[in-house]
Amino acid sequence: MTASIKSLCVYCGAAEGRGPGYRDIAQRLGRHIAQNQVRLIYGGGRVGLMGVVADAVKSAGGQVTGVIPNFLEVREIGNREIDELRVVDSMHARKQLMFELSDAFCMMPGGFGTLEEFFEVMTWRQLGQHDKPIVVLNEGGYWDPLLRLIEHGRQEGFMADPAPFYMVVDRAEDVIPALSRQPAPKKVGAVGRM
Repeated sequence: MTASIKSLCVYCGAAEGRGPGYRDIAQRLGRHIAQNQVRLIYGGGRVGLMGVVADAVKSAGGQVTGVIPNFLEVREIGNREIDELRVVDSMHARKQLMFELSDAFCMMPGGFGTLEEFFEVMTWRQLGQHDKPIVVLNEGGYWDPLLRLIEHGRQEGFMADPAPFYMVVDRAEDVIPALSRQPAPKKVGAVGRM
């Protein structure tokens, strides 16, 4: 068990993607989370990779807390098979509660919502609003285009070096070890480039 990481927020898609590879990644990540006795915090749905990772954690004997806004409870089929499902009033409340309940964050393959959640917690970390570790799970290279875009932004002078703010791993089984060894970023004196 990892002493410092007791709960992990996983951002991922409400779809399963094309091909069985994404589902396999989600299942292995779920087992990895449970085996490390870390509680999964996630978006509360039963659909897509969200549902797959939650089911995998539960099947492996782990604990799961979902957070879902009331207007999505029907659309994403609020998962009543987990340990705790919290229904909130808005997307903002969902993100805030997921942040508060989590010791760390992991971004799996997903869409606009996944990107928005990741960039928010990453920006907060860059601005010194928290020091919770963040990992991008890039198994299969799904996030390669995004990582190239971020590097382009850095080279063009619009983004800071992302290295202090998140780590990238290539296997689901590397997520918890990476989170455990990620150092807190240095405090920022000025806002600087984002």
